[in-house]
Amino acid sequence: MGFFKFIFSKTFLIQLVIAAVLIVVLTFLALRWLDFTTNQDQRIEVPDLARMSLDVVDDRLAEKDLRFEIIDSANFNPDFPKYSVIEQAPEPGQLVKENRKIYLTLNPSGYRKIMIPDLIRRTRRQAEPTLRSLGFEIGDVTYKPDIAKDAVLELRHKGEMLQPGDELMKTSKIDLVLGDGSGRYHGNETNSAEDEIEL
Repeated sequence: MGFFKFIFSKTFLIQLVIAAVLIVVLTFLALRWLDFTTNQDQRIEVPDLARMSLDVVDDRLAEKDLRFEIIDSANFNPDFPKYSVIEQAPEPGQLVKENRKIYLTLNPSGYRKIMIPDLIRRTRRQAEPTLRSLGFEIGDVTYKPDIAKDAVLELRHKGEMLQPGDELMKTSKIDLVLGDGSGRYHGNETNSAEDEIEL
C-alpha cells in the first residue's frame, strides 16, 4: 500500500509536474537550437543572372552567400552576350538556403562548326534544302558551262572553294556554282582547247 500512497501523494505529483515542465522546456530549446543551426527560417531569394558574365555572377552570388556551378554550354544564341548566362536552376525568385549552389548554362563564344556535305553533281533543288537544314545560308548563285543544268559544280565561301568535309560556322553564307546545261563539261574546257590547237 505504501507504493500507491506515494503515487497519489502531493510530493509525487509535484515531482511529476516539474519533470513535465523540464521536458517541455528542453524540447523547446532543442527545437530552437535546430532551427538556428540548420537555418530553417533563413531563405535567400535567387537573383536573375540572365545575360551576366561569370565575374558579375560571382560577385552577385557572393553577396547573397550562394555558389554556382557551370553544368552546360548551350547552342550559341546571338541575342545573348558571349559566355553569359542563358539558363539557371533554381530559377530567379525562388527561395533557397544559404550556401546553395546555382547551376548555370552559358552562351558559347560563337556558332559551332558544321561539316560541308558532298553535294557535287547534286541538283540545286537537292543542295539548297540540305545546306539550309544544316544551318547555312545560300549566297550568290552563278553558272558555268556544263552538260547538266543546275547541277552543283562548286561550293564557295568568301571566294574560297569548299571541299566535302571542310567545316564552317553555322549561318555561314555558301555560294553555289551550277552547270548551265549548255552541253559542255567545264572540267574539259582546257583539254578541248589544246586538242583544237594540235589539230
